[in-house]
Amino acid sequence: MSVMPVSGHVLRRRLGQGVSQILVIIAAVITLIPFIWMVSTALKPSAEVFTNPPALIGSSVEWGNFEKAWNYLPFGRFMLNGLIVSGIGTIIVVFTSAMAAYAFSRLKWRGRDGIFLIYLGTLMVPQEVLIVPMFIIMRNLGWVNSYQALIIPWAFTAFGTFLLRQFFLTLPEELEEASRIDGASRWTSFTRIILPLATPALGTLAVFTFIGYWNSFLWPLLIVSDVNMATVPLGLNMFLGQTGNQWNLLMASSTISVIPSAIIVIALQRYLVSGIALSGMGGR
Repeated sequence: MSVMPVSGHVLRRRLGQGVSQILVIIAAVITLIPFIWMVSTALKPSAEVFTNPPALIGSSVEWGNFEKAWNYLPFGRFMLNGLIVSGIGTIIVVFTSAMAAYAFSRLKWRGRDGIFLIYLGTLMVPQEVLIVPMFIIMRNLGWVNSYQALIIPWAFTAFGTFLLRQFFLTLPEELEEASRIDGASRWTSFTRIILPLATPALGTLAVFTFIGYWNSFLWPLLIVSDVNMATVPLGLNMFLGQTGNQWNLLMASSTISVIPSAIIVIALQRYLVSGIALSGMGGR
């Protein structure tokens, strides 16, 4: 029985695929190292956090560090605050971005493209530049130490509008025209045709927005002084202070804080690739 020779093109393609897979595995391992070390430190006794040479596993596995971290500070309250701010903020961002994207992609009005370019230009403004005027506005409104101060200032984003606009441009206009012929209003076309078809892009934006709110540190640090209103990043910072740095408890609480973001990513992961690919930062 003869064996078919492998052509040079096929051999090169297989070799390229093998090299790509090896590089992906190496990148994945490098990415996981900090998380592995975080969990390892969370399970060590406090006296063995900075052993020399460093050890991945301590002399004993201290599962109790998670309970201590939870009770050392009102960490449950921090998690609740983070979930409220991130959840409500994500809903507002997705909804307002979808409406703005629909206006910029489907509606015909004078100066639309020019205003959209100006709108995109706000992405180049660093957050730090907006902190002081935003704080003054929140103080004048009496919103300091409140959920609305943590949510509203960042609930209207040009990035979300751009992402969804690019996706909306890929949808055939004939679908909407057919619904208009059947008597559907703009709002009906938007809610019953455009939004269901845009589920991958909406899911992608929801993941990015939730993680952004959840990990935000600078703005909550400035606008919140009440411990009961602190979010997770502020709570993690409280493990470092004048009374000493509780590194093992900090790593334990950090491990806990990763769980909500991981759940969101896992739940919506099927939308991430398709949403980014179809919105593509391209459009037509």
